[in-house]
Amino acid sequence: MKQTLGKQERLKSKTLIGKLYKEGNSVKKFPLRMVYIQAEHGSNYPAQVGVSVPKRNFKKAVSRNRLKRLLRETYRKQKQTVYESIEQPYVYMISYIGREEYSYSELEIKMKQLLDAFVEKINQ
Repeated sequence: MKQTLGKQERLKSKTLIGKLYKEGNSVKKFPLRMVYIQAEHGSNYPAQVGVSVPKRNFKKAVSRNRLKRLLRETYRKQKQTVYESIEQPYVYMISYIGREEYSYSELEIKMKQLLDAFVEKINQ
């Protein structure tokens, strides 16, 4: 499996995002929170993902963009754990809920814990 995060793997649909926040379940591993829902999407991949960093906690766009870039990168490196364990298509949004910036290595560990918790929760 290629370790890329292409256009079809990214969550862009406003209707799916609205449905996600309205009906979705969540998993938390501070400073990350994942809201997910099992839904059909128009992609060839088993999951579509979006990332968000709130403007309330990080006023400067530079900080928000850097954190979003780090979240996408840590997810991209570890997405195979999710892809190997899900059978149905999922849509999820990963949000950064902390108030201070974490380093890449810390975020990598937290992302691994978050994805493991997600897999465990959906396979119950």
